[in-house]
Amino acid sequence: MSERIGKPTKSQLKGWEKLTMEKYRRREGLCLAEGVKVVGELLRSLWKTEALLISAEKSGRWEEILAGVPSGIPIYRLTDREWATLGQDPSPEGVMAVAAVPPPADLAYRLETEGGPLLLLHQVNNPNNLGALFRTAHWFGFRTVLLSDGSCEATNPKVVRTSMGSLFHLAVMENLDFDNILPEIRGRFRVVGSEVREGGSPHPCAAGTALLMGSESHGLPEKLLAQADERWRIPGAGDAESLSLPQAAAILMYECVRKTGC
Repeated sequence: MSERIGKPTKSQLKGWEKLTMEKYRRREGLCLAEGVKVVGELLRSLWKTEALLISAEKSGRWEEILAGVPSGIPIYRLTDREWATLGQDPSPEGVMAVAAVPPPADLAYRLETEGGPLLLLHQVNNPNNLGALFRTAHWFGFRTVLLSDGSCEATNPKVVRTSMGSLFHLAVMENLDFDNILPEIRGRFRVVGSEVREGGSPHPCAAGTALLMGSESHGLPEKLLAQADERWRIPGAGDAESLSLPQAAAILMYECVRKTGC
């Protein structure tokens, strides 16, 4: 294995460092994935891995994952100083990958071929919340996630890290105008909007359901809720002000896909 591990050039390091910024991720079509589990999920997904980066000081943590890396993927060893320019984790595990972001899917085709359920997220701009939502969506079988304009970018390093690699198993479409696309979605799916003030209790749904949720701070605007076929409100028995967005989303997604009688 040691003969496969090379030393990166200054040009490569500079290019990877730029991937911590959104404009360069979009321009290059690349992103960084940090952590043993995250990289493992990337390697098991349909995303292409351009390079694997390992920390010279964390050899005990990456030896196992290297054994399963396909021969066509280059591997580079980074010094602590080089790693610090790329890593986001305060306690790094010493494994990172450069991933090629798939081209965006065609929305009309995805709606035509996707049986649901869908997850629609309006202006979710907290990267940790978005990553947690991706992880929950993956767990509950939501394969397609639509992000409105004003949302955090899906390949933000914090999103990738918090999703624990679930991002790589989802079809995510970004920068969508929900005012314009909701009528098209309603033609194929039953839209359920999340509401904190009023609405029915969550319940099992047919596969052709689109779950619409807003940000933790502002929720959904009335103009979007008005286009929903149904509104859900999570009833509570305590006096806490609210649930976090990831908590609420987990409850709603569970109820949405739960089989009747469970």
